[in-house]
Amino acid sequence: MMKGVIFDMDGLLFDTERLYRDTWVILAEEFGQIPDPEFPKAVCGSNGAHMREIIHHYYPDLEAARFQQACIDRVASQLENEVPLKPGLHEMLDAVRKKGLRTAVASSSPLQTIQNNLKNAGISSSFDAVISGTEVPAGKPAPDIFQIAAAKLGLDPAECYVFEDSTNGIRAGAAAGCRTIMIPDLTEPTDELRALCDGIYPSLDAAARALFS
Repeated sequence: MMKGVIFDMDGLLFDTERLYRDTWVILAEEFGQIPDPEFPKAVCGSNGAHMREIIHHYYPDLEAARFQQACIDRVASQLENEVPLKPGLHEMLDAVRKKGLRTAVASSSPLQTIQNNLKNAGISSSFDAVISGTEVPAGKPAPDIFQIAAAKLGLDPAECYVFEDSTNGIRAGAAAGCRTIMIPDLTEPTDELRALCDGIYPSLDAAARALFS
C-alpha cells in the first residue's frame, strides 16, 4: 500500500529548469566559454561534487565551484520575484491531501532555496518534510536523497511514490526502491527511463487523476 509521495522541485513543482538552462548558457559565455548544448541536460538534477564533475567534463578550463555557485546565486536572485508553478500543481497537492498520503520535497537545490520557493509559492504547509541535496552523502542519481526522504516520513521507500522530471532523478528514485513517476519537462523519456518508471504522465494533474482519483 502506498503511503507517501516524494516530489522533486525544479522542473516538477516549479517551472525553473528552463531558468537554470538559460542561466547556464549565459554564464558559460560570461566565463569565456562556448556554451555546450548538452551541458544543461547533463547537469539537470545534480548537485554538489557530482555537479562539479559534470562542469569539469564539459568545461575543463573553468573553476567548477565558482561556476556552480554563480548559477545558484543568479537563479536564486531571479526567483525572489516570482516562482513559476508547473501546470496541475495545486490539483496534485489537493488529490494527495484527500488521500491522506504523507508528502516530502527532495531536491538537489540548497535548503534555503527550497524553503524560499515553497514559501513564495504559498505551499510550504503542503509538505511534511523537506530534504535538500546538501543533507545527503551522495546526490542524484544516487538513491540517498529519496531513501532519507522516506525515512523522514516514517516510511519504507517501497511505500512511496517519487515524482521526477530528470534523468538523474528517475535513476535515483528507481535505485531507492520507490515507485517512480516521470512528468517530462526538458528531458524526454528514453527507453532507459521508461524501463525505470512505473508511469509517465504529461502533467501533474494528469498523474493525479490517474493515480489518486
